[in-house]
Amino acid sequence: MALATKTDQRPSMARSVWGSTVGKKTIMAVSGLIMLLYLVVHMFGNLKIFFGSGQFNSYAHWLRTIGEPFLHYEWALWIIRVVLVAAVVLHAVCAYQLSRRDQRARPVAYAHKRPRASYATRTMRWGGIILALFIVWHLLDFTTLTVNKNAQPGHPYENVVATFHTWYGDVIYIVAMLALGLHIRHGFWSAAQTLGAGKATRDRVLKGIANILALVLTVGFISVPVAVMTGVVS
Repeated sequence: MALATKTDQRPSMARSVWGSTVGKKTIMAVSGLIMLLYLVVHMFGNLKIFFGSGQFNSYAHWLRTIGEPFLHYEWALWIIRVVLVAAVVLHAVCAYQLSRRDQRARPVAYAHKRPRASYATRTMRWGGIILALFIVWHLLDFTTLTVNKNAQPGHPYENVVATFHTWYGDVIYIVAMLALGLHIRHGFWSAAQTLGAGKATRDRVLKGIANILALVLTVGFISVPVAVMTGVVS
């Protein structure tokens, strides 16, 4: 009976993974890569705005009809949203818990200052907070159309132009995309290390890929508000 009780009390694999530092880092890495994949696709979709309202609005409509007739209208889009929300929540919770665990492990301040980390590393925490706040703003701006005074339901091209015709819309978006670039630059390399892809012979390549991804995504996303501000897109 004692052996049976002991076996019954063993934590499940999911609980063991969730409770361990390595498990939380792995969850952060996988959820981060899911979000990165979405961002790459999302950026390419955004760039369709340079081909005119017809192309951009058709793309926005296509997103809602993916999988038809097997899937109903917007089902695929909602599946994507649910996966993304789960990834964001898991990523944020694990980041917070790891940060708290790290602070508890070092309750006494260092006698000597540690070497300064890279700018991206030192800004990961506040960068994550900026991005979390931006996600809320982004949903209120383009999904619910709550903060977009000139929004027209069913006219995504016009709504993007309306948003980036406001100074605050431009500032919020550009600051968030700069924070995103820094986050990706450090996060991609960190995820590769966590998932075992990092080796001494690959570090330079991985860091190069992280830099290129961060630069391409930052420039790609920022090009849209800049194009609206300069009249290239109107």
